Amino acid sequence: MFFSEAGARPRTWEASPSEHKKWVKVFKACDEDNKGYLSREDFKVAVVMLFGYKPTKIEADSVMSSVNPNTSGLSLEEFLSIVRKKKEVQLHRNEIRHIFTAFDRHYRGYLTLEDFKKAFRQVAPKLPEQTILEVFR
Repeated sequence: MFFSEAGARPRTWEASPSEHKKWVKVFKACDEDNKGYLSREDFKVAVVMLFGYKPTKIEADSVMSSVNPNTSGLSLEEFLSIVRKKKEVQLHRNEIRHIFTAFDRHYRGYLTLEDFKKAFRQVAPKLPEQTILEVFR
């Protein structure tokens, strides 16, 4: 069951060959003038193409500050590494949302203590109630 697989950190995830190919294709499409790297603006366009949102200034600054200082932008390898990490986080968030939805039986957008107790009775019936209370807090 997915509860045993859920963890505090995303698991290492590998892209399928077709997904990897898509990322390379996006890199090449956003690499204006075939420079061999993505500028800040190129990176923003690539994120929109792959994830459907425009990165904030803070996110773009963070990514660009991690760039090798001997280059003018993100190399293909750096870009692929960043995209893989973003995809891992996205998958982890989706897993958390899926687990939360399973617990939120009344579709309220929050869990009551009773919801939490019922969920734990199903997945861990021998877990002491005190532990459940501590986890809920």
